[in-house]
Amino acid sequence: MIEYGVALRRDITAAIRRHRPELLITLNFADTWGGTAWNTPDHRAVGRAALDAAGDAGNRWIFPDIEAEPWDGVRWVAVAGDDDPTHAVDVTAGLEAGVRSLAEHRAYIEALTDQPPQDYARSLVEGFAAETAGRFGGRPAIPFRLFSR
Repeated sequence: MIEYGVALRRDITAAIRRHRPELLITLNFADTWGGTAWNTPDHRAVGRAALDAAGDAGNRWIFPDIEAEPWDGVRWVAVAGDDDPTHAVDVTAGLEAGVRSLAEHRAYIEALTDQPPQDYARSLVEGFAAETAGRFGGRPAIPFRLFSR
C-alpha cells in the first residue's frame, strides 16, 4: 500500500537526481480510468508524486539531505493511461516483452482473474495496444499524455 506524501516524493526525487532523466514515465493519477472505472489509490499516489518530484528534483531547497546534486533536467513527464492522450509510442517491437513482464506479476493477476497469467497479460497488453492502433496508423501503440516543464 503506497501513500502519497513527502516520503514518496523524496524517494522519487532521489531516483531522479541519481539517474538524471529528461523524460519521466508514470501512470494515470486521475480518479478513474476512462471516466468510469475507479483508479487504485496506489496508482493515484505514485503518478501524482512522480509529477511533483519532477519539479522537486531541481530545487536545492527541497530535500537538501539527498546526496545527489539537484537535477532540473526533467523536460517531460509522460503519463500512461490518461483519458486525454497527446502522444503515442509504437510498441510493435516490445509487445512480447511487455506480455512476458506483466505475466510475471502472478500473485496480482491471480487475485484479479481465473485466467492463466500469460493469457490475461496477453489480452490486456494486446488489447490496449490495438485500441490505440486505430489512432496511430494501425500500429500497436501505447498512448501517453505528455506534460512539459
